[in-house]
Amino acid sequence: MRKAAIKIEDQLAGWLTEDEQGYHFVYDQAYAAQPHARPVSLTLPIREAAYVSNMLFPFFDGLIPEGWLLDIAEKNWKLNPRDRMGLLLACCKDCIGTVSVEAIKQDEP
Repeated sequence: MRKAAIKIEDQLAGWLTEDEQGYHFVYDQAYAAQPHARPVSLTLPIREAAYVSNMLFPFFDGLIPEGWLLDIAEKNWKLNPRDRMGLLLACCKDCIGTVSVEAIKQDEP
């Protein structure tokens, strides 16, 4: 399982995970309770229930670089272009815009 903290302007907004069942995005309860909390995307409005998908949510997939920048990332970091979560975790810590993605290291048993 891989997990990422999703931040809006350096404030924790939610958690994105990838496991055997697919992708899950859930808003942080403290963030969602704020009166002026903004959704990560119009396609992912704030709610208590987790969003679930077999594919990486289009909003997060859209954060991954394209073209020559993606080629550089794939070659320098030896990333698989089909591993969308891996690309997101490696390339999207400092995105253009307000949303950023921080990889969370899982403790191995």
